[in-house]
Amino acid sequence: MPERIVIIPTYNEIENIERIIRNVFSQDVAFHILVVDDSSPDGTAVKVKALQQEYPERLNLLVRTTKNGLGRAYIAGFKWALEHNYDYIFEMDADYSHNPNDLIRLYNACFKHGADLSIGSRYINGVNVVNWPMNRVMLSWLASWYVKLITQMPICDTTAGFVCYRKSVLEKINFDKIKFVGYAFQIEMKYKAYTLGFNLKEVPIVFTDRTKGESKMDKRIIWEAVLGVINLKLKSIFFKQKFN
Repeated sequence: MPERIVIIPTYNEIENIERIIRNVFSQDVAFHILVVDDSSPDGTAVKVKALQQEYPERLNLLVRTTKNGLGRAYIAGFKWALEHNYDYIFEMDADYSHNPNDLIRLYNACFKHGADLSIGSRYINGVNVVNWPMNRVMLSWLASWYVKLITQMPICDTTAGFVCYRKSVLEKINFDKIKFVGYAFQIEMKYKAYTLGFNLKEVPIVFTDRTKGESKMDKRIIWEAVLGVINLKLKSIFFKQKFN
């Protein structure tokens, strides 16, 4: 019976996808993978289809015809994972900024230590980021500090995208009410889980910037996060019954 699945959204990750898949499958605990590809023109989905011949039971592929944001890709993946009855559902980047060796630590935080949502945190023990310029480190750290201040969530890395959900968390969240698509999506999902009373736990990780491929970050995504947090907080105060 399926238990653990790692959702990896991709767009032009041909240089990274095979290595990340093989590394996830090499872990001591068995994980399945769902690659959610936004019709990458570089052939990422074609590479995944080829690897499915080697991993027919564990490697899954969902190809979307529209590239409309990271959040929408993850929601498509969440729905697929819930339909296939996975108990623990992970988010992870394809670019090796998230170390697959940390998947087991995120899983154990939920399975053994009672968390409903475990978060791979860059900032729970100082600043653990490799290969980022100082201005980007400061921007990310300040964004998380700002979100924590506004929302009062007891989370140091609120924009983290390396997480593990218990199935019960995703079953409770109304995906149709998730509004944001970039960094703010990660904040919104954590805030929804927090306001629903779920137990959030941070697990310290080292985040290493990609060495292959191109970053998808842009200023629009940053501003969505900055402005979106205030919107989330106000809605949770004035429209509490409808927020989740």
